[in-house]
Amino acid sequence: MLEYISAPEAAQKWGISERRVQKLCEENRIPGVAKFSRLWLIPKDAEKPTDARLKAERKKKHE
Repeated sequence: MLEYISAPEAAQKWGISERRVQKLCEENRIPGVAKFSRLWLIPKDAEKPTDARLKAERKKKHE
């Protein structure tokens, strides 16, 4: 049986904000997430997704 953690727990584990975790869930960037009412359930062993925003910002600086 899979174990899940909440968005606040994932935020603390990954060192990012709870809102950022929620956005990653909404964008389907975390495999295996499930939404139960207003609560996001994230697999306990899920890896933090790479931040795609950083690549775009680096390109802008180099142009």
